[in-house]
Amino acid sequence: MKVVSLTNPVTSEWLTDQGFRLDPAPYLSGALEARKLLNRLPDTVALATVTAGHNGGIFNGPKFRRVYVSDPEQGVPFLGSTDMLEIDLTSLPRLKKTDAESDKLSYLQVKPGMTLISCSGSIGRMAYVRPDMGGFWSSQDVLKVQSDPQRIRSGYLYAFLSSRFGEALVKSSAYGAIIQHIEPHHIADLPVPRFGTELEERIHRMVEISAKLRARFQAGLVAATEDFFTSADLPELVDLRWHEKPRDTGFSVHGLSSLSLRAINYAERAKTILESLSSVPHRRLGDICATGKLSYGNIFKRVDAAEGHGGLRMVGQRDMFWVRPEGRWISPAHAPRDIFVTDETVLMTARAMPSENGLFGRVSLITGQWLEHVYSHNIFQIRSSDPQMPGAYLHSLLRSDAAMRAFRHMLIGTGQQSLNPRLVADFPVPETTAADRHRIAETVRRAYRNRDRADVLEDQAIALLTKAIEEAAA
Repeated sequence: MKVVSLTNPVTSEWLTDQGFRLDPAPYLSGALEARKLLNRLPDTVALATVTAGHNGGIFNGPKFRRVYVSDPEQGVPFLGSTDMLEIDLTSLPRLKKTDAESDKLSYLQVKPGMTLISCSGSIGRMAYVRPDMGGFWSSQDVLKVQSDPQRIRSGYLYAFLSSRFGEALVKSSAYGAIIQHIEPHHIADLPVPRFGTELEERIHRMVEISAKLRARFQAGLVAATEDFFTSADLPELVDLRWHEKPRDTGFSVHGLSSLSLRAINYAERAKTILESLSSVPHRRLGDICATGKLSYGNIFKRVDAAEGHGGLRMVGQRDMFWVRPEGRWISPAHAPRDIFVTDETVLMTARAMPSENGLFGRVSLITGQWLEHVYSHNIFQIRSSDPQMPGAYLHSLLRSDAAMRAFRHMLIGTGQQSLNPRLVADFPVPETTAADRHRIAETVRRAYRNRDRADVLEDQAIALLTKAIEEAAA
């Protein structure tokens, strides 16, 4: 439940501005409070005066028919309003390249330094375009804000837009009764505070370094997976090209047991992956996790709690892959003691309806700052009990397209699908040498340290700006 801030109470002036509306929404959203506070600053400019590019630098795009392709050479990574929130962008769908580069859609290519804003449905989610996202395109549901480098630094502008002041003002611009939207002209006059060059440059550098660290995180994960398959002498699994393989039709299976009678559990393409992994020295995943964990999380009572009042953030299957999770805040007093996961536990989305661009089978390593969260019972937990096969090493394999495709064929269930634990336990994990395992694991750990450092820098940049605004408005 939201309550009014006693340090900045609703005044009669606010009521006048809102036509004497008596419902609480306009006054508790934070937008009026933010605008009143920004009005007290000595120097603010309209957003449209510090942007440049297509449509003045604030634009989304037209609705268009999307043609997706599987060949990386024939497509470009495509961002939707949720995809842009992800930290690992290797699983993005690919839009047909000739369509993307056409006159109609070419301007939808995102550029490093842009601020991306979700403008349909869930309004106001934001992302900063990293250096490794230059060849990506975005959908019409993503509003792009391109700063004019001669007038404002891109990192500083992002820091303001993603702060509690900018976010509240953006969200307050939404219209629509069922599916909300914002258009470029709705935020064109949004007041952007200006401070001295030194402060704005410092904030910009922090955001830029954060973006570069996230790009390094991505590069580190990709490098670790490639290193894994190369060290295991399985280079054919680096670039699987799943859709170029013959479809799973017209095959026969012998020696069936009571374990499963489902055809999907014996599909030829998945079987080929498992045979490749088994063709080199390997160990069963069930043996590696013998005294660790290889099961779903615990089901427990969830009692909502307020952030900052002892609540814990519970992360779900979708926002587990985002740069910053949303989740819900729950009370630890009504939850079991073992709701936290241990360091280097690999979590897998494993309760859903599998689809080509869905999340089923994707994994994330829980370490660093993410150990502070708790996780939904729908997430499958993989915790190694063998120090020679640490979670960071397992992650380099399990995040691969080859592993994901194999796990998507280990299903049980009739509606919502789940993993068959016995099939998962038989998953073969190539051993490689001790030196290889150590090197690969350290590459993954370094990538996640870069991710944590990026989060800290972005938080510091926004906190620095917030402090400057509050002090100037005092």
